Amino acid sequence: MSMPAGMTILVVAAALIYFGVAQRMLDKMRLTDTQALLFIGLMVAGSFITVPILSGRTNIGLNVGGTLVPLGIVIYLLVTADSAYERIRASIAAVVTAAIIFGIAQYTDFDPSSGAIIDPLWLFSIVAGIVGYLAGRSRRAAFIAGVLGILLTDVVHAVRARMANMNTTTVLGGAGVFDAMVIAGIIAVALAELVGEARERLTGGPGVPDGLEREGEE
Repeated sequence: MSMPAGMTILVVAAALIYFGVAQRMLDKMRLTDTQALLFIGLMVAGSFITVPILSGRTNIGLNVGGTLVPLGIVIYLLVTADSAYERIRASIAAVVTAAIIFGIAQYTDFDPSSGAIIDPLWLFSIVAGIVGYLAGRSRRAAFIAGVLGILLTDVVHAVRARMANMNTTTVLGGAGVFDAMVIAGIIAVALAELVGEARERLTGGPGVPDGLEREGEE
């Protein structure tokens, strides 16, 4: 059985961090190698733990690795952000990302017979990553927006299912959402890193610290 996309990406990310390849990006996000590896380890371990939180016609569970750990990372990044402006921007970006993903989910037909050219997992991940970067700009804000945007969308779907008393079982941060969250976070940070590096090369040196970009700047 093949390894899920999100888990594969986390393993690759752990390897890159271990060999020091992601050092510059982690520095910008105010994360040490040890902290990043710890978070990845907790996500992987927590992905095997699902806690039931609501039962009845609509059963709702919570995957520790796909919900609590990502939420913990987001809170940590918000707390260690350089300014209140970055915290506010990251929070607003997450809501904007969630709204766009939710809208796409409502108006897009992913029925197997519809002939969709892209898997919804990848579509939501790519959109969340791109919107997260565009709205967040800094590496931390982009990551927060991409990850939290997917998580908020999942929570909204669970709440709607519960309110409609649907006969279903929903796991917050479950397999598909876990994968989408990881991919969205990686895409958002990668875009911020690539654009940030390109800007530094064009200006001939390091730009302003991550998170302190003035409004209207990238």
